[in-house]
Amino acid sequence: MKTAVSTAKPRLPAGIWVLGFVSLLMDISSEMIHSLLPLFMVGGLGASVFTVGLIEGAAEATALIVKVFSGVLSDHWGKRKGLALLGYGLGAATKPLFAIASGAGLVLAARLIDRLGKGIRGAPRDALVADIAPPAQRGAAFGLRQSLDTVGAFAGPLLGVGLMLLWANDFRAIFWVAVIPAVLAVLLLALGVREPVHAASAAPRGAPISRAKLRRLGPAYWWVVMIGAVFTLARFSEAFLVLRAQQSGLALALIPLVMVAMNVVYALSAYPLGALADRVNHRSLLAWSLLLLIAADLLLASSTALPALLGGVALWGLHMGMSQGLLAAMVADVAPAELRGTAYGFFNLLSGVAMLIASVAAGLLWETLGAPATFVAGAMISAVTLALLLMRKA
Repeated sequence: MKTAVSTAKPRLPAGIWVLGFVSLLMDISSEMIHSLLPLFMVGGLGASVFTVGLIEGAAEATALIVKVFSGVLSDHWGKRKGLALLGYGLGAATKPLFAIASGAGLVLAARLIDRLGKGIRGAPRDALVADIAPPAQRGAAFGLRQSLDTVGAFAGPLLGVGLMLLWANDFRAIFWVAVIPAVLAVLLLALGVREPVHAASAAPRGAPISRAKLRRLGPAYWWVVMIGAVFTLARFSEAFLVLRAQQSGLALALIPLVMVAMNVVYALSAYPLGALADRVNHRSLLAWSLLLLIAADLLLASSTALPALLGGVALWGLHMGMSQGLLAAMVADVAPAELRGTAYGFFNLLSGVAMLIASVAAGLLWETLGAPATFVAGAMISAVTLALLLMRKA
């Protein structure tokens, strides 16, 4: 008598789902604010587009650069969850500052502290995902977390649109509402995630960071770091998508729907493409994602008509879904388990520098040569990145 062999796919651990829902709640909070912030700054506070680019670049760079220190510390202490909690707590604590801001200075301070929290939690959380997920499911695990994160990224702007219509464009009242999901995210992480024992026991002793440890990361890891940085250089802040939508003539309350469209595509594609990355060549997926970004930039440069605008942001979202979880999984694949926090930290350090350069340059191009030049430049950098990727031997 033959025994039936189960072909059911193994389920992802519950901790991956909880971390995904933590990201979802925090992103609802953050994107309720960030989808409206460029409009609030330019229209309500009188800031220039260059100022928006500078603030966005500095804020995102802060988040990415701080990840190197939190990642190293999470390896040294052998603990991830405490740092993740601190980071999410900081993010929640800064939300009220946006509601009371009367000038660009307080917005900058709030964005920097908020992104400082993101930086503190980012590398330990990613290392925690890699610790919890079985190696054969890492692409799916990172894809699922990214997908749930991105559900929050489109639910936030969608809530913002509804409240803008309901409350007659009252930015500050919406910013106060954003405090609620942020607090819920912190509570869910505190109560719902148990750190694996092996993550705590793997912590190396000695200095938190040393030349010997960096050498252990190896050439394959540093190649992934380089590719991640150039990818970030090719893709500036999504705040410029919001500003491009404003040029299309959409009503002020409806402009965040552009971010909703981008993030719906991102959310729907991140998990299946993450699972696909577990079975196919990584370089091919990265190359296709760059082709999508080039097409998105060219569409957004060509016209402010609604079909071009929506087509561009949809392709942008598909690029994100194809590349972001994949790059995170690639870091986990090439880094030693006990140095994963450090690995994600340095990966994001280089990406942070690239984000700062890209967003400041985008703001300068926008003000000096116009919006189309900004997106054409993005397409050109993406093409150079694609050439670098294809020159690498398989």
